[in-house]
Amino acid sequence: MATARTVKDVSPHEFVKGYAAHLKRSGKMELPEWTDIVKTGTFKELAPYDPDWYYIRAASIARKIYLRGGLGVGAFQRIYGGRKRNGSAPPHFCKSSGGIVRHILQQLETMKIIDMDPKGGRRITSNGRRDLDQVAGRIVVAV
Repeated sequence: MATARTVKDVSPHEFVKGYAAHLKRSGKMELPEWTDIVKTGTFKELAPYDPDWYYIRAASIARKIYLRGGLGVGAFQRIYGGRKRNGSAPPHFCKSSGGIVRHILQQLETMKIIDMDPKGGRRITSNGRRDLDQVAGRIVVAV
């Protein structure tokens, strides 16, 4: 009884780790030279500690587009935003960096995983859906 596994059937954490490793192994995604020094948002104080954070963010973005198409740069800025500490003033919500999200979306488009949605935002392609489902199937087998 081998049923086809999709992204919805596996743990989000495990899927993002697995797909990030897949993106890194494939070598199709090229890292920009600024990944080691850039912060992921103005509300952050430091750059990410994990050297593979770019692949993890790309995998997370691909998963979110798979589950709910029509997301654009502004939506991802809100999704990955957080609380900005203002010293003695009260904290407020702050969006994440749009340049990082835009660059990842452009990389995923060149890899033919996502494309532009005519109604706005991005949507997953059939090749992208197959690619993500294959990774999800491998994760199910490994568990």
